[in-house]
Amino acid sequence: MNRLWTLAASASLCLAQTPLIDRSKLVDMSYPFDGKTIYWPTAKPFEWHKDAWGPSAAGFWYASATFTTSELGGTHLDSPLHFGQGQPGTAEIPVSRLVGPAKVIDISAACNRDRDYRLTAADVAAFEKAHGRIAAGDLVLIRTGWGRFWPDRKKYLGDDTPADASRLSFPGLSREAAMLLAERGVSGVGIDTASIDYGKSKDFICHQVLARAGIFNLENVANLDKVPATGAILFALPVKISGGTGGPVRIIALTP
Repeated sequence: MNRLWTLAASASLCLAQTPLIDRSKLVDMSYPFDGKTIYWPTAKPFEWHKDAWGPSAAGFWYASATFTTSELGGTHLDSPLHFGQGQPGTAEIPVSRLVGPAKVIDISAACNRDRDYRLTAADVAAFEKAHGRIAAGDLVLIRTGWGRFWPDRKKYLGDDTPADASRLSFPGLSREAAMLLAERGVSGVGIDTASIDYGKSKDFICHQVLARAGIFNLENVANLDKVPATGAILFALPVKISGGTGGPVRIIALTP
């Protein structure tokens, strides 16, 4: 019996010492939530205050705080329910769909020329020609280069008028590109701007197309320049809000 215990202890020690992942290849793709976090102009911003902060009556340190926020601000996930009646809310998205191969389509050069540029079906086709077909279950990320403007609201959104979303200007997806990605059966679509629909959109058609297909969105994604076109594994884990339209999300990429 002692020998069995010794062998079990040795095996446990070996597993503990075996690196399962190379931590140097992890990329944090979420912005922190604080007073600088960018939200949609009409959404409730992130608010945080200290409830207790210092030595307790018993003499030990104790800190706690409260935050309030819209579900849809900062680095966040849009559940299919956001634009799809009867579609899954945040907590109802299977965790298997929140983890998967990342495909990064870089349209930053086009966006530099036109801040209202929209990803086209031809852009998706060009990516597939260079890197292979986008597969069911992939997590497709659109790199516009807009992360360089965070957290400057005026540069990032195109306008910083409080409570007014009528004059926004930033890149997004076209309806045709959204429909193509839905046809591919991707699990999620992300972008490094405030919305998958470009800033001037009035009908949010890309949200509608993807939501009807049960596809979630990731918006305000950080550090897309650090993730290759293919080969990374993405983990996008939101706050598990029952029936939620979305929620803050910590996105991590494990790069090759």
